[in-house]
Amino acid sequence: MTKEAAPARPASTVLLLRDAPARSAVETFMMVRHIQIEFQSGALVFPGGSVDPGDRDIAERPDLHTASGDDATMLDFRVAALRETFEESGILLARPRGSDDLISASRAAEVEAEHRVALCEGKVSFAEILGRNELVLALDQLVPYAHWITPVVAPKRFDTWFFLAAAPPEQLGRHDGKESTDSIWLPPQEALDGSVSGRFKLPFPTTRNLIRLGKQSSVAAALDDARARTIVTVLPEVTKLGDRRRLRIPREADYDGEEFEVAS
Repeated sequence: MTKEAAPARPASTVLLLRDAPARSAVETFMMVRHIQIEFQSGALVFPGGSVDPGDRDIAERPDLHTASGDDATMLDFRVAALRETFEESGILLARPRGSDDLISASRAAEVEAEHRVALCEGKVSFAEILGRNELVLALDQLVPYAHWITPVVAPKRFDTWFFLAAAPPEQLGRHDGKESTDSIWLPPQEALDGSVSGRFKLPFPTTRNLIRLGKQSSVAAALDDARARTIVTVLPEVTKLGDRRRLRIPREADYDGEEFEVAS
């Protein structure tokens, strides 16, 4: 009897970008997951996580976000992306109600100091934080970048949308010390080199997206490239090769290859 595949849980991931000082490259915010976390323990990852029911509540309230023309499902993913970014990095992509400008770094720091821990502990909802502080989520700042679904053979699966976003000016971000134990801004190539040297542990989709991102010379170029892309869903096909696996992904997804061997 063929084992039924585990359901893929909706999730969002954000590649926060800033221009690298004194070099023609971008930097992205990444975190090291706690070694006791069940999924991707110890890995260097982008901020992100599962879509929660509260994200749907916010998506259904146009007073709490900038409508972006996406269908209802994509709004859930976008809201989750900004909530997870705030929970995991403290960076808040939002505007004061009635303003076209993003929230200032000083005001974002005040909101983070007052609410971030309580949000992570489930003592307050993201919708309540936005309402109390008269904020509107800047969903329009997110540019869809990639769509990955965990292979059907995996016991824990995610249906993940990756988004790009320019980091708000002077919001530097920091890990929470619980789910993640370190955080860093770094160019994609530095993360990739660290994976080779053993400094970092990179998940397979993270590696592919870092290689793609590393081709861009600036935040503006990366965002323009993403807007021009046709996103092809990636559901890797897995073949066992002893203690290793071969993963096949669609050529049309425009990554750095179609077949890859990875450790089991």
